[in-house]
Amino acid sequence: MKRTRAARVAGLIGGALMALSSPAPAMADPAVTAKVDGDLPGLVALYRDLHANPELSFQEVQTSAKLAARARKLGFTVTEKVGQTGVVAVLRNGPGPVLMIRADMDALPLEEKTGLPFASKVAATTRDGIESPVMHACGHDTHMSAWIGAAQALSAMQDKWSGTLVMILQPAEEIGLGARAMLEDGLFTRFPKPDYVLAFHDSAELPAGTIGYPKDWALANVDSVDLTVRGVGGHGAYPHLVKDPIVLASRIVTSLQTLISRERDPKEPAVITVGSFISGAKHNIVPDEAKLLITVRSYSDETRAALLSGIERIARGEAIAAGLPEDRMPIMKAEKNYTPSTFNTPAVTERLAALFAAQFGADKVKPVPPVMAGEDFSQYYRADKKIESFIFWVGGVDPAKVERAQKGEISLPGLHSPLWAPDPEAVIGTASKALTLAALDLLRK
Repeated sequence: MKRTRAARVAGLIGGALMALSSPAPAMADPAVTAKVDGDLPGLVALYRDLHANPELSFQEVQTSAKLAARARKLGFTVTEKVGQTGVVAVLRNGPGPVLMIRADMDALPLEEKTGLPFASKVAATTRDGIESPVMHACGHDTHMSAWIGAAQALSAMQDKWSGTLVMILQPAEEIGLGARAMLEDGLFTRFPKPDYVLAFHDSAELPAGTIGYPKDWALANVDSVDLTVRGVGGHGAYPHLVKDPIVLASRIVTSLQTLISRERDPKEPAVITVGSFISGAKHNIVPDEAKLLITVRSYSDETRAALLSGIERIARGEAIAAGLPEDRMPIMKAEKNYTPSTFNTPAVTERLAALFAAQFGADKVKPVPPVMAGEDFSQYYRADKKIESFIFWVGGVDPAKVERAQKGEISLPGLHSPLWAPDPEAVIGTASKALTLAALDLLRK
C-alpha cells in the first residue's frame, strides 16, 4: 500500500519528535575509563584499609568518618550520623534530576581465613553481646571503594552533567535495618529526594569484571519466623500420657513443604527452610515445647502473605489433629522488620544495561536471574514507587576459576564465606566506571 505524501511527512515528524524525547543511543566514554584507571591504585589502597579495619552493623564509626572526610574534600556537602552511622553527601550541579548512589558499610561477625596480607584481625561485640572476629565477607569494602571512585570521577566531570547527586553510605545492611533507619531519620525529607536510586553488589559467581543485571525482581522478601510448638511433657516410657511436641513439630516441618509444592504456582518462586529445630534435654523426657526457626523467601507481596498465613494455618491444623487444646496451640512470631524484595524498574534497567554494554562490551554485560538472598536497598524504592531503582552485580571471581567450577573441578567460596576474597581491581574498577557512566547518562545536560 502506498503512503500519501502527508502521511510520509507526518511519519518523519513523529520520528523526529520521538528521537528528541528518547535518550540518545548509549555510547562508550573513554574519559571515564581514563579517570577511573588513573585513580585505581589509590582506590585499591583504600579497599585494603577498609578490609583490614571492618566494623559491625551500626558500629561503622571510623569507616563513615574516614569516607565522609574524603567526600568533603571532593566538594560534597556532607552530613554524618544519619540513621545512627550513615552518611549523606550532596553535590548540587545545576538544574536537573536527583540521583542517589548508595554503598553499604557493615561487615560480618566472622573470622577471616583468606590468608591475605591485609586480612582482618579485628574483633568486636555484636548487638547480641557476643564477642566475635569481624570480616568484610560480603564485599562491602569493594562497594565503598567504588563509591569513592564514582564520587571522584563525577566531582571532576561536573561540566558533563547537570542535576543533584546524593551519595549515601548506609549502615547495617547485614541485619536489614540500615536503610529503614536512614529513611526514618529524614533521608527523603532532610535531603533532596531522588528520581533515581542506584547501587551495585559484588558477585561470588560471575567472572571478574563482568556485570549481571536482573530485569525485574532482583532479590527476595526475607522473613524470619519463630514457631513455638507446645505439647504436654512427661516420661518417655509412658508416651500415651503425653502430647509430644517433637512429633507434632516434625509433622509441621514436613507439612510446610506443601505450601511450596502444592499451593504455589510453580512459576512463582518461594522458599521455606526450617533452619533450627530445638527441643528436649534428656533421652527419657518428653519436653513441653519444641522451637522452630524458619526463613521464608518470596518475591511478590502476595506470595509472602500467603506463605506466612499458610505457616500459621498448618501449625494450628497439625496441633488440632494431635489433640492439643486451644490454650496449647502453637505460637508464631514473624519478625516485624523483615527485608522486602528488591525490584529493578524496567525503564532505567533497560537504559543502563544498554549503556554498560556499549562501554564494556555485550559479552561482559548480561541479564541474570533473581536470587533468594535479601538486600535492604529495596527500602528506597518502596518508600516511593515513583522512583526508578536499579541494582546490578559485578563479578569478582577469576574467570579461570569460574570455568573450573562449572566443570565441577573446584568449588568456589560464596558471599559470607570466611574465604571470600574478590578481585579488587576488577570489582572496584568496573563498578566505579559503571556508577559514573550511569550518573553521567541519567544526569546528562
